[in-house]
Order: sequence, then C-alpha cells, then structure tokens
Amino acid sequence: MDTVEADQTRGPGAVAPFYAHDRAYDDMFAADGSLRPHYAALHARMSTLDAAELAERQRTLEQSFLLQGITFTVYAAGDSTERIIPTDLFPRIIAAAEWARLEVGLTQRLRALNAFLADIYGDQKILADGVVPRDLILGAPSYRREMHGVFVPHGSYVNVSGADLIRGEDGTFFVLEDNLRVPSGVSYMLANRDAAKRTFPGAFRDARVRPVERYPDLLLTTLKSLAPEWRPDPQVVVLTPGVYNSAYYEHAYLARLMGAPLVEGRDLVVHNNMVYMRTITGLRRVDVIYRRVDDDFIDPLTFRRDSGLGAAGLFNAYRSGNVVIANAPGTGIADDKAVYAYVPDIIHYYLGEDPILPNVKTYLCREPAQLDHVLANLDTLVVKAVGASGGYGMLIGPHASAAETEAFAEQLRSDPANYIAQPTINLSTAPCLVDGQIEPRHVDLRPFVLCGRAITVVPGALTRVALQRGSLVVNSSQGGGSKDTWVLSEGDPGP
Repeated sequence: MDTVEADQTRGPGAVAPFYAHDRAYDDMFAADGSLRPHYAALHARMSTLDAAELAERQRTLEQSFLLQGITFTVYAAGDSTERIIPTDLFPRIIAAAEWARLEVGLTQRLRALNAFLADIYGDQKILADGVVPRDLILGAPSYRREMHGVFVPHGSYVNVSGADLIRGEDGTFFVLEDNLRVPSGVSYMLANRDAAKRTFPGAFRDARVRPVERYPDLLLTTLKSLAPEWRPDPQVVVLTPGVYNSAYYEHAYLARLMGAPLVEGRDLVVHNNMVYMRTITGLRRVDVIYRRVDDDFIDPLTFRRDSGLGAAGLFNAYRSGNVVIANAPGTGIADDKAVYAYVPDIIHYYLGEDPILPNVKTYLCREPAQLDHVLANLDTLVVKAVGASGGYGMLIGPHASAAETEAFAEQLRSDPANYIAQPTINLSTAPCLVDGQIEPRHVDLRPFVLCGRAITVVPGALTRVALQRGSLVVNSSQGGGSKDTWVLSEGDPGP
C-alpha cells in the first residue's frame, strides 16, 4: 500500500498524517503523490481546516439531511429502518475533458439501447441475425410480450437512465450497469450539491462547477415532450408505490420540484381507456405518468393480479396511446445483467460505431465453457445474480470465505443461466472524512441521462462511496454512502 505523506502541499496534516492508497486510481492524488490540478482549489481549502472544524461541518451536513427528511429505508429480517444516507463532506471532482467523453459515451449507449428495445418489441431483426441469442431475450422474466407492437413516442423507451460507472486502475471509465428500469438516487445528487455549496462555498465558486439544480425542470420538459402535440399543456404525474417504499422521499421530492401531482395507484381511474386522477374538484385527465413502480405492479389486469400499487386498465390505456408511461414497461430487458455482455455488439449493430465507454469483461455462466472458467476462478471474480440488485445476490470472491464460495458454487451449478461473473476491479478512490481523518474510499459514479425528443446528460452525478475500509460495495442498502460530484466547466486545469 502506498502512502502520500501530509505536508504543506499534500494534505491537511492536522487531520490525516498519511493518505494511504493501494493500486487503485485516486481522484485527488496521482500515483507519484502529486496533487491533480483540478483538485487544487478544494485541496487548498481542506488544508486550512483542523479535525474539530471538519467534524462540525460533517455534523451540520448530517443534521441538514435529517431535518429535510432526506432518508431511505433498509429492509432486513422482516424489519425496516429509516435513516439518512451517509454523506461525505468532500465532493468528488471530474475535469471538463473527462466529462465531455462521458457525455458522448452515455448518449451513444442510450441511443443504441433505445434502438434495441424498439427492435425486440418490433421486427426482432437483431435476434434473427443472431447478434443476441433469441432465447436470452424471449425467455427473460423482464421481457414483456405485452409491449410488442406498442407505439412509444420518439422511440424513447428509456426516458431516465442512471448508468453505474467505475474507474479502472489506469483511470479509464467503464460501464458496470445501465439501470434502465426505475433508476433512483437523483434526489441525493441534488441534496448533496446543496450541502456542498454550504460547506465549501469559496472552493465551489472558484472551481466553476457546472450546475445540476435545473434537473427537475429538465425532467419535466422531457416528460412533457412525450405527450401528443395536440395536448398543449399535458398533465404529468409521479406514480409512487407509497410511503413505505424505500425511495418515497425521492418520489415526493421530485414531484414537488416539478410541480407535478404525486399519486398512488388508488388515485388513478381508467375510463374508456383514458386515465384520470382523482382531485377534490373531480377527475382530471392524465397525459404522462412518471412511474416509480416496477413493471409487475403497474396494472393488475395485465401483470400481477395481486398488485394494489397500480391501476386496473392502465396498460390498455397506454397501449391505446391515450397516456404515456415513463420509463416504458419492458425496458428492464435492456439492463439485464446477461444482456449487458452484448451491449458493445448492440452498439455496433444499430449505430455502426465502436463503443466509447467500454464494458467490464463479463462471463455468461449459461455458456458451459464460461461456467467452467468461473467455477475454477471464484476466488478472483465477482459473481452476480442476473435479476438481483442493490448489492444482494452476489459473491465477491477475494473477500468471501471458503464456505461462502462453495455454497455459491453449488448455486451456479444448479442454475447457471441465473448468473454472470466479472473480474474483481479495484474501484477508484476519492478522499473522504472517516473518524476525523481524511482517507481514500472506493467510489463509483451514477450520471443521469434524460431522453424524450432529445437526449440530455445532466452535468453532475451521484457518487456512491464504500465507507468501510477496503470494501468495494457502494450500495446504501449495504452500508455505502454518497458525496457530491463537481463537474468542472471548460477551461479547468484538467486531470
């Protein structure tokens, strides 16, 4: 493990005598210990604060989150606990040139995935040409046959995406997951920005950080662009599963900032394939539904019959073109962890381009030869269940016990099609305040992309942090936290 000794140029000596990091790419310090230029303003401010001042600022930040009700819920063992997401004091900084490449890469990827969804719910040419296995798509639980032939405005099946990006040891950004179903976390991006501006106002101003505060307006504009042109002032609503959902705070937060009604399934009624919401003055026509409800629960007449979260007849109204649902039902097939392995081929097929943002090497356990490789190398791989999320249903080989590894091997042998495996990547690190000291912690990046009539990459992101030393798991449900992400304007010093 390398250490960067704290002195007048390398760190706040009163707080952290050593900034120790391993082979991972570090956002603030280069491998030789030199400070990356685009961190200069923040680093200068960090160096003036002693441990007591940093601790006080951290407490103020956490109190602000608590008073605003910025919480999420962790479900475990039949119990649930509501808590604030752990939030780190120091923002992550991304240089303008790096962000420009991410913007182009994320736009390319979303264009290709929307084309893929239009195809598999249409002519299915990519399946006929054998680029993606037919059985992998048509046999997946996330493939919705009900969507076949349904008109989707602008061919935009995915209206909000939140891809998870990670950095390799050389600093290259990779796409780890696409997150196209009901991506969450944007409220924490906005809340983290507000907190960071209060915590480091001078450094924020000097760094010329690009704003993210317009996200609710951009989201509302995107959603309205999906409505028919003959509806000049379309009614947008946010559909939530209700107050017991883990992300309910975000649903209410976005609805309030957009000025859109927050509704539950019981607030909607379908009549003659038109969707209305109940109000104190009577029924009001609904044009666009930004749904934060999973496919299975949208409509008990079409999907799960025991669902009380959606509205009966909603999908028929959607299929008739009388209401728009964003994201479109059935988008989950495009971020299936097995389909992920084919995204580079999907980009080539529809766009005729090389992928700008690479995938992580992925082994499909449904293929016998690849399964054999995975079983022989479990101690070096990360194995994930195709349908799981939130850090559940996975094995991190280097950190697993022999008993855990053997138990997972049995699961792989019994149901290989349900798993994929990837090399264990040493996620990049960023400076974090931990127990009064500034230490590196592993991070990932979740940018948000909006797609309606046009594609917009929001100039910011949610940075998730693995707060436990050495941990690579950043999910809040698994003890992870978050921090603000500063995307610098053109003309910054660069990485």
